[in-house]
Amino acid sequence: MSLRRFLDALYTVSGALAGVFTVGVLVAVTLSIATRQLGVHIGGLDAYAGYSMAAAGFLALAHTFKKGEHIRVTLLLAALPSKGRLRLDIFALLVACAIAANLCWFSGKLVLDSHAYNDISTSDDATPLWIPQLAMALGALIFFIAVMDETVRRFKGIPEAAQAEETHYE
Repeated sequence: MSLRRFLDALYTVSGALAGVFTVGVLVAVTLSIATRQLGVHIGGLDAYAGYSMAAAGFLALAHTFKKGEHIRVTLLLAALPSKGRLRLDIFALLVACAIAANLCWFSGKLVLDSHAYNDISTSDDATPLWIPQLAMALGALIFFIAVMDETVRRFKGIPEAAQAEETHYE
């Protein structure tokens, strides 16, 4: 399997996992509402909805980024000549690499610290926090890989996959 196919599969799997966790939010919230109506209390449902929401958000970052769905201000890019557009795009990607690397580093550190200190949830579930934080760290890592991948592609002169038909750098 080529590196390109592996990375594209990684982004797709990450997006699919985000979808699974989104369904998890739905299930947890629906169960919470239904059990309240029945007068039954299942501890931790609200916490699991929150964990699933965080996992979905972070795991969706890379897939959304590679599909060109993150919010971008293209007004300035569109006004620039092709070379200037490429330079500004690379600059923005380098800044995004620094931000994504920071997010990746500190979310990974958070998981390790939570595990080392046996940090648990304060809600009824008493879940060890490193478990739900792991999805956040994994999503941040995959996002960092996606941003690095896009930066390398841009340095090679390859336009953004989502806009390849529209933009060609000369």
